[in-house]
Amino acid sequence: MSAMWQKWVAKRFQFQSQKQLAQKDVLIFIYQQGYLYLVLILITFIAGVNYANNLILGFCFLISAVLCISFYITFKQLHDLSIEVEVKDIPQVGEVLQLQLYFKQRSLQQRYLWIKTESQLHQVLIQDKKHSFILNFNAEKRGEFQFPPIQIFSVYPFGLVRAWTYLYLSDQAWIAPKATTYSAENKHHQQAFEPDLDEFRELRNYQLGDSLNAVSWKQVARGQGLYVKVFEQFEDQHRLEIHYQQMPAHSHEEKLSLMMGLVEQAEQLNCPYAVYLPKAELAIGIGQQQFRAAKLLLAQA
Repeated sequence: MSAMWQKWVAKRFQFQSQKQLAQKDVLIFIYQQGYLYLVLILITFIAGVNYANNLILGFCFLISAVLCISFYITFKQLHDLSIEVEVKDIPQVGEVLQLQLYFKQRSLQQRYLWIKTESQLHQVLIQDKKHSFILNFNAEKRGEFQFPPIQIFSVYPFGLVRAWTYLYLSDQAWIAPKATTYSAENKHHQQAFEPDLDEFRELRNYQLGDSLNAVSWKQVARGQGLYVKVFEQFEDQHRLEIHYQQMPAHSHEEKLSLMMGLVEQAEQLNCPYAVYLPKAELAIGIGQQQFRAAKLLLAQA
């Protein structure tokens, strides 16, 4: 029965980027102490009937009316609320994946909400027509990230009734490999790797704007002046080609991590780069869009 319920809920509450909560999107029912409240209503009703006491019956009807009003107020906490989600960036393994939630309402109203996932519970107070909230998820594995179901609910004002909805996100999120640099323990691998990445072409004078990472500190220490190392990959065309087959590693994940490290280094040195995978490639480029495209390419490899 539980599996059937989960399947029905996942199908009904599919979420794609943006949604405005209508009546059919909000579930509502008695919540926790609300059951005790129902017992109180039942007891006062039986006592009022048995003893023909109008005062007890009047109290029974009063608390019954409070419960009915709670249903309406709690339902209005979610009804007609517009929700939009956006993945902020493509994180690397070990970083945090941020999911931005935007709440919008037509008329100004205070909404007391809770946001719940498998391992998180957050209280949110919406007082403006637009409100944003960030959910953080741990990026533990490279590749596609499946968001857990997100439940948004309210028990305002008395905690007798709960109104809730689910967000089953269909949008994809990707986790890029963790960037690593090559430290060779095997001399054969080191010799095969260095000609493309670590072999000097020349030393040239330092120019304004050059990265300090490229400075030849040995010459500085000898008092010979400030020079910048120029490697074979920075030839006259000033470009770096990152090939999957040239990565000095055995496993697929290690190769991707090394490529991620080279992408980061190219970005730091402001050097245009291209990425070549067995079944995909990224054309030469530089900048934030290129960096994001490289991370996405390596995440999907």
